[in-house]
Amino acid sequence: MRIKLLIGIILVIIITTKGYNQVELVPVSNTVYSFLKRMQVKEIIPDYNSSNIPISREEVGKYLSNIKDNSSILSKTDKKMLDDYIIEFEYDMNGTMKSSNGLFEKNFEVGRLFDDKKQKYLYSFADSNGTMFIDGTANFSFRQSNGDSLGFNRIGLGEIGFRIRGTLFNSLGYYLRASNGAKISGDANAVKFAAETDPKLRGNTKFYYENKNYDTFEGYLRYRTNNNIFALTVGKEAMNMGFGYIDKMYLSNNTVPFTYGKVDLRYKALSYSFIYGSLKGDSLGRDLNWKNLALHRLNIKTGKLLNIGLYEAVVFTSTPFSWVYLNPMSFLTSADMSVGAEKSFENNTFIGLDLEINPIRNLAIQGTFMIDDLDFGTIGNDDKTYNTNRFGWQIGGIWTDAFTLPNLSMAAEYTKLDPFMYAHKSNKNSYTNWSMPLGHNLQPNSDEIALKFTYYFTNRIRADLLYQYQRSGGGYMFDSLGNITQNFGGDINRGDYWYIEKNKFLQGYRTNRNIFTLNLTIEPIKQYFLEAKLYYRISNLIYLNKSYNDLYFWLTARIDY
Repeated sequence: MRIKLLIGIILVIIITTKGYNQVELVPVSNTVYSFLKRMQVKEIIPDYNSSNIPISREEVGKYLSNIKDNSSILSKTDKKMLDDYIIEFEYDMNGTMKSSNGLFEKNFEVGRLFDDKKQKYLYSFADSNGTMFIDGTANFSFRQSNGDSLGFNRIGLGEIGFRIRGTLFNSLGYYLRASNGAKISGDANAVKFAAETDPKLRGNTKFYYENKNYDTFEGYLRYRTNNNIFALTVGKEAMNMGFGYIDKMYLSNNTVPFTYGKVDLRYKALSYSFIYGSLKGDSLGRDLNWKNLALHRLNIKTGKLLNIGLYEAVVFTSTPFSWVYLNPMSFLTSADMSVGAEKSFENNTFIGLDLEINPIRNLAIQGTFMIDDLDFGTIGNDDKTYNTNRFGWQIGGIWTDAFTLPNLSMAAEYTKLDPFMYAHKSNKNSYTNWSMPLGHNLQPNSDEIALKFTYYFTNRIRADLLYQYQRSGGGYMFDSLGNITQNFGGDINRGDYWYIEKNKFLQGYRTNRNIFTLNLTIEPIKQYFLEAKLYYRISNLIYLNKSYNDLYFWLTARIDY
C-alpha cells in the first residue's frame, strides 16, 4: 500500500511539474543581467542576487514575470526593454513560442530574417520531454589603434558560429557554443594589438601561431533538482562572482572561460557554490602541465536590505587532481595546511568577505575585502616578514535614475590592491588564467577610482561612459651583475619575492593613468547589432617624466540568433 502511495505521489509530481522549466544558464554577456540589476536596485525584484552569475533561464523568466506584474511603475523605455526580454524569454516564462520564429522550420520566408517583433532561431523544438533551440551567430569587426604604446595598427576580423541549448525532462540542461574566426586584414603587429586588447583573442594560441585563424567554444551539462535546492554543472562557461558594479574582485570578465565542475546548493536565504576548475597557466613563459582552482562561496540574503557573501579559494599546481580540495564541504585554508608545510607554501590561498545593502530605492552600496595568504604570525610585524600578508578592498555604489533622470544609471567604485596581491611567490600559482586576472583588471600595487554612466536613449540604443583614474607602482631593482635585488610587486605574473624591507603601497616606479572608454550599442532590428567602442588612455610615467597617449576603437556589426 505504501509503495502504491509513493508511486502515486511521484506521478502527481511529474504530471504537475511545468514542462518548460529551462535549466540551462543565461550567458553572463546577456544584457538582461544589467536590466535585472537595475530592477533590483529599484526594489522591484529585491531577491535578485548579482554576485553569483550566470543563473538559469527559468530563474530569469521568474524575475521578468515579477517585473511584468509591477510594470506600471516603469519608465516608458524600461517597459519597452521588458517587452523585448519577454519575447526573448517567452518560453521560459509561459511555455509558449508564439513570439518566435524558426527560420528553417516549415516554409522559409525571407521576411523572417528581419522580423522585429519575434525571437529568431535557426531551429526550435519543444515537447513534454525536452526542448532544443539552435541559434546562429556572426560578426565582423574593424579595429584600429594609434599611440605611443600600442602603435598604429588596423585589423579586420570575421567570425561565424552557432549555439545549441535546451533542457531534458525538466532537470538536465545542455549548452554548446562554438565559433570560428579569421583575420580578414592586418599584419602580425595588428594581431598582437588585437590580442592585447581582447581577452578572447589573447587566450587563443591558434591566433598567435597562425596569425590569422581562431576558434572558441563553451559548453556544459547541468543537472538541477525540481525544487532548485541542488544543481551540478560540468563544463566550460564564463562566470562572475562578487558585488563589484564596474569590475569584480573574485571572478570577472577579464579572462576567458575555464573548464570546471560546480555544485550549487540553495535553501531560502542561504545559497552555496563550490567550484573546482582547471586553469591555463605558465611561469615566466614556461607552460604548465596543470593549474587548478578550488573555491567556495556562501551567500546570505537577509531580506531586501542586506546581502552578505563569504568567499574562499586556493590556486595550486602541485598535482593535477586533489581530493583535499575537491571536498565541497571544507575550509580550504585549513585543507591547504593539511597537505603539509612545503606544499602549503607553494599554494595561493584567498579569503574574502563582501556585502551589499540597498538602503533606499534606486541606491545600492557594496563593499568587498579580500586577503591573499594571511599569516597571523607576521601580521603585526614591521619588517619584511609582514609581506606574507596582502590585502585588496573595494567600495562602490550604483544609482539608478541618477540625478532624477529616468534611464540613467551611475556607478562609482574605489579599488585598492596591495603589492603582490593576486600574485604569488611561486609564479605558477598567480590568480590568473592565460596570464590574465581572474579578478579585478588592476595590477597589484595599484588603486583605482572608476565612474561609469549608462544611459538608454531608447530600449534599443545604449551608451556607456567609463572613466578610470589609476595609480600604480612596480618594476625591479638590480645589482651590478644584473641580478634582481628588489621586486616592487606590481606584476600579477611576477610574484617571486625579492624584497629587502616591508612593502609599501605604490612603491617602485610610479605611473598614473587617466582612461576614458565609450561604448555605444544600437539594435536597429531585433537581434541585429551595431557596436562601437572608443578607448583613450593617458599614462604619466612619473619616474621618467614622460607621458604616453594611446587610442583605439572597434566598430562591430553582429547578428545573434
